[in-house]
Amino acid sequence: MALPRTYDTQNCSIARALEVVGDRWTMLVLRTAFEGIRRFDDYQDRLGVARNVLTDRLSRLCDEGLLRRVRYQERPDRYEYRLTRKGVELWPVMMTLMKWGDRHYAPDGPPLLVTHVGCGGALTDDLTCDSCGVRLRPNEVESRPGPGA
Repeated sequence: MALPRTYDTQNCSIARALEVVGDRWTMLVLRTAFEGIRRFDDYQDRLGVARNVLTDRLSRLCDEGLLRRVRYQERPDRYEYRLTRKGVELWPVMMTLMKWGDRHYAPDGPPLLVTHVGCGGALTDDLTCDSCGVRLRPNEVESRPGPGA
């Protein structure tokens, strides 16, 4: 039996959030946005996703207010996709999911190391810097390949 695509009958914030971000490609598009990718062709190159799937996911994320389209070229019109405040609010979710995946599905170590730009300390499970203790935000970290890359 297939699961329904919507959760209209459920009064559950998790179910409603999953309607927006509960798809593999959607989460990978968001991950790529946090990596600084903004243009359609760059998303496609990075993800290897079919154009129609990428178009659908980017449109949905814009419709839901997680990304916004910004024109960067005229004739022909070309757009880039930038995270909105609502989209940036998903950063803790993305990092927590990454850390969970590192613990349970990265036998050779984390594929990606996220560090504090200010002092080089590692991102902890509670999203603080393991060196200076500051609570980290997306604009205060950088990432590089880890041992499992």
